Amino acid sequence: MTTVRPRLALASWFLAASAVATVPARAGVSTRDYPSIQAAIDANPGRVVEVEPGVHEIRDPLRIATEGGGLAGRARIVQLDPDDDIVRIDHADGAILDGLTLTRPEGARETRAAAVLATDSRDVVLRDLRVIDNQTRSAAIELRGCDDGRVLDCLIQNYQRVDVDDRTDTPDQGFAFRCIIGTGLLVRECRGTLIRGNTVREDRLVAMPEVKRQYELGRIIKKNAVKGRIASARDWERGETDNWMQGTAIHVASPEATDVTRVLGNLVERAGQGFDIHADHVILSQNIVDDALIGMKAMHGSKHVIVTDNQFLRNSLWSIGMMPGAASLPARAAEGDRPARPANVDGGSIIANNVVSDFGLGQTRWIWGEDHLGCPFRFDHAQVPENPPLADVVVTGNVVYDTGRDAILNDGRPEVAPPRYRYAVLVEPGDSAPVGLHFSNNLLHPGIHGVSNVELKP
Repeated sequence: MTTVRPRLALASWFLAASAVATVPARAGVSTRDYPSIQAAIDANPGRVVEVEPGVHEIRDPLRIATEGGGLAGRARIVQLDPDDDIVRIDHADGAILDGLTLTRPEGARETRAAAVLATDSRDVVLRDLRVIDNQTRSAAIELRGCDDGRVLDCLIQNYQRVDVDDRTDTPDQGFAFRCIIGTGLLVRECRGTLIRGNTVREDRLVAMPEVKRQYELGRIIKKNAVKGRIASARDWERGETDNWMQGTAIHVASPEATDVTRVLGNLVERAGQGFDIHADHVILSQNIVDDALIGMKAMHGSKHVIVTDNQFLRNSLWSIGMMPGAASLPARAAEGDRPARPANVDGGSIIANNVVSDFGLGQTRWIWGEDHLGCPFRFDHAQVPENPPLADVVVTGNVVYDTGRDAILNDGRPEVAPPRYRYAVLVEPGDSAPVGLHFSNNLLHPGIHGVSNVELKP
């Protein structure tokens, strides 16, 4: 006789089993029994060490270097040395960090190091971390060469700093300038990464005019003898660039190595770029980007990217952008000592069921001025002649909503306002213009110049 389990009981059993599965195994190992956190790690290779509640100050990185090792607990770990990482995971498959707060003290918050740097480790899990005031020009959390890693339900707060972006070593730019820089979460040379349920926000370096003046943001401090081939002539001549918000909340990098990445259900607030995708086979879904200069972009050889069911609000330059970049290259046969090279192209992607609202109404709206209004959807031409064009993108079921027509508050009074974008969709023309764009079933409120600068073909 077959027993049929009631649906409610089955659902409850499944939720309970899922909850158990998400809690790392506790091995009864606690830092209370050791003189330091590192001593506890070293004495218990392959085990998850419980960090006693309280504040733990360190001057050297905590190192996890054995399979299955890790740290868990509701403790606050403070790195006193601004020149070093807080936690390093290296060659430690299945390592776990769970529940900790990782931070730096006042006076030592600006750094070039990470809060968490994981390298060459498979199945790493970073869960429910609070990474606060790791103000770095690199990344607050970085996974490098870590296949099947998971970053879940973490808070990354105040991860950016003021520094110099030096582009004098490339023929493309040829100058260095003062900027806001830094990345919340960086994934590179990884396969199978899951980035889910995280909040990445900047509450300190907010892009206000007084912040720009205070730090001289955008000022070009060094130039080559010859202007870079894609550098703005206007910027070159006046010695200043508007492109000084270089910070990125979540960056999926290494386009010829990073593959099969899921970026799901994250919240980004006040970023230069919400999501910067340089990878193949990426799903970017159910995220919210609020008050960013750029919502997301996919470039430098990003193929088969699915952008679906996201909310983009209060962006200023664009919300969704796809384009080739300097790393986008055609396939090449072997010739002499030169090896063959596979294609690294952009396209074969889907943009579906996203909502763009309050465009141009965020705190970054003033940076580029009234004469340089952005466009919610942007499909760009190549950066340099050797780039293959962006090709074959399906754009369907999206909404670009002109919030100003419902009236916005101006000094406390409702006022109907014109759209803060030129076109809902901008397709850059030229010899390397995008090809094979297909539009259907979108609701696109026109900008001040219309819906699009080109006919949107199905």
